[in-house]
Amino acid sequence: MDRATKELEIAELNEKFGKASAAFLIDFKGMNVEQVTNLRKKLFAIKSEMRVVRNTLARRALQNHPSQQSALSEGLVGTNAVIFSYGDAAASAKQLTEFAKDVEALDVKIGVMDGQALDKATVKYLATLPPLEVLRAQFLGTLAAPMQKFVSTLAAPATNFVCLLKAYENKQAGN
Repeated sequence: MDRATKELEIAELNEKFGKASAAFLIDFKGMNVEQVTNLRKKLFAIKSEMRVVRNTLARRALQNHPSQQSALSEGLVGTNAVIFSYGDAAASAKQLTEFAKDVEALDVKIGVMDGQALDKATVKYLATLPPLEVLRAQFLGTLAAPMQKFVSTLAAPATNFVCLLKAYENKQAGN
């Protein structure tokens, strides 16, 4: 690989690290071509990308991203691929952990999300979180609950009065 190609690769990796909401470092040694292709297709469906990188080029690209550099630099040993997650980081972590259950050769080393380092256990925990849309719906439900309670409290006297009138009417009809 000549110098110009390396610089182009570094610039491309630099851009991807800048755009990604999360990045995961995996060891794919022992996976066959079909397995790697299946993983790439599954990741593409959730707005993620798998990129096989040379460790030295990845280190140079990470120099412009200090928070990611401190998190990922220790894992840049051996054969590596970087998973860039441009959408929901939890969905990418979930896809990686599910794929690792089927393919034992896949090893999720470490990750970084919003400048915070993620170890293997944290990536597995991140995979257990519900999708982003579900989390948003739960949050909105939590915000709407006090308003719903307030409206039902305001409506309670009128509802109770109507029930009282109905009971009185039934009593009068019965006698």
